[in-house]
Amino acid sequence: MADRIVRISEEVKKEISNIIQNDIKDPRLPSMVSIVSCSVTKDLRYAKVYVSVFGNDEQKKNAISALKSAAGFIRRELGHRVQLRYTPEIHFELDTSIEHGFHINKLLDDAKKEFTE
Repeated sequence: MADRIVRISEEVKKEISNIIQNDIKDPRLPSMVSIVSCSVTKDLRYAKVYVSVFGNDEQKKNAISALKSAAGFIRRELGHRVQLRYTPEIHFELDTSIEHGFHINKLLDDAKKEFTE
């Protein structure tokens, strides 16, 4: 059962990424938007989609609001593309793991420079 949920989550992630890249024409959405991960609940009713946006805080906020306003369209398109009994309700979350990784890397570099001096 768990393998099925993982496969469905990956398929939903792939299709949502295609929909965002090809079908959404919202000017608030920058070109550098990527779907980092997707987790679908066991009952297939909800999908939490983690999105990474390249840009400043204002662009990230605009991108998330654009995706939330397009969630109904994305859900409908997903229902046409993925054959499931229920099309999950989509919730978008901003993923900050890449920025967090850069911050940790910078701290490590600073500590390394300080240690070698």
